[in-house]
Amino acid sequence: MDLFGTAGIRGSAVETVTPELALAVGRAAGREAVERAGTDADRTAFVVARDGRQTGPALAAAMEAGLESAGADVRRAGQLPTPALAFASRGRRGAMLTASHNPPTDNGIKLFVDGQEYDRDAELTVNDRVEADEPPVAWDEWGGGERTDVLDAYRDAVTDYAIGHGAPLDGLRIAVDCGNGMAAVATPQVLRALGADVVALNANVDGHFPGRESKPTPETLADLREFVAADEAAFGIGHDGDADRIVVVDGDGEVVHEDTVVAILASHYTAASDADDPVVVTTPNASGRIDEQVEAAGGRVERVRLGALHEGIGAARAAGAEGTEVAFAAEPWKHVHTRFGGWIDGVASAAVIARLVAAAGGLGPLRDPVTERPYRKQSVACPDDAKTAAMGRLETAIPERYPEASVETEYGVRATLPDGSWVLVRPSGTEPYVRVYAESDDVDELVGSAVAAVEAAIDAAK
Repeated sequence: MDLFGTAGIRGSAVETVTPELALAVGRAAGREAVERAGTDADRTAFVVARDGRQTGPALAAAMEAGLESAGADVRRAGQLPTPALAFASRGRRGAMLTASHNPPTDNGIKLFVDGQEYDRDAELTVNDRVEADEPPVAWDEWGGGERTDVLDAYRDAVTDYAIGHGAPLDGLRIAVDCGNGMAAVATPQVLRALGADVVALNANVDGHFPGRESKPTPETLADLREFVAADEAAFGIGHDGDADRIVVVDGDGEVVHEDTVVAILASHYTAASDADDPVVVTTPNASGRIDEQVEAAGGRVERVRLGALHEGIGAARAAGAEGTEVAFAAEPWKHVHTRFGGWIDGVASAAVIARLVAAAGGLGPLRDPVTERPYRKQSVACPDDAKTAAMGRLETAIPERYPEASVETEYGVRATLPDGSWVLVRPSGTEPYVRVYAESDDVDELVGSAVAAVEAAIDAAK
């Protein structure tokens, strides 16, 4: 059994992420925390929060019961954006009941310690303890619970942090589509505190997501895009169900490519760093436009597997010499503002981007320096039991197919050509596919060539 995927535990609230599972995960995480913390009571306390899903209250209650029966103390925070729960977990631990952008039938569990998601080792430890089905601790060792208020402190902290970037908003008109998710209690309020004129869409929290699907895509953000194009808004923002993702819409109602948004933020943070060696951490599927902007600003890029930005930040810090700073970390739609905290935070992204737009006089001047080559992703069906053999073959086949390219094999097989074009082949961690990503002026030709290599490798591996 492997409960954890690349973003915690997710699945149907009826079949997978049930109250029984929440109870078991809570007890496993609680016992592990208590054993590690010893006499440090703060380190055994868990802040527990949930998003707006219909199944959240029952799952949160089960999680709290599991934690307390393991000897951990619980701080009940109610409904929060995931980044607010992460903020509250500094100096202690956190458990968030959310399925992020999944449909309303799903729910999930994310665990935090000291403002960061559990790393892979910590998740595996919890996984093993769930399998062991350990009983509660003695009755007189159970933990206690109390209510805690987090939201105001989080919103104030984001507002204060954003003031250090860009320029005052001074009535800048911004449309925010909260998607009936937890952004409704954070992003409009922060932007208004910074001086923006905010128009909020789908700004009531409703776990049925009646306004649109929770995942913000060009299709689901159609109303936001139409509104921004017709209105005098400078730009628009779309969030997912728990407000860790952000999508940016320009003044014409077009979605700005997620890697362009990362490139803009990465360039800003690199240029603003006073470190000798500013580093931006991103993922293998991220665009070369990020590297170009970071290098132009005087920094460098390090890559880490999808879903492991926190691990990449730790590794870059550990490997860096004196003068190294992780200035920023991001994967598509998800940003870690490292000087603010170690968690993914779409609300902080909204605030910082708004201030950068105000300073630049619009979104256009921020985009102009970014080279936006065509980008494509394609999935090739591959049985799970053939993935390892297929990827082994591709470690040879891809370099042979692109002999002039530099090749990295740490997180899939990524070939970067002399003109800056690149192609990445990696196995999906959750579905029976091998993914092909490419960025090039001739992207269709590059994808077609890579897909042919993948298909041949899969056929040979079956």
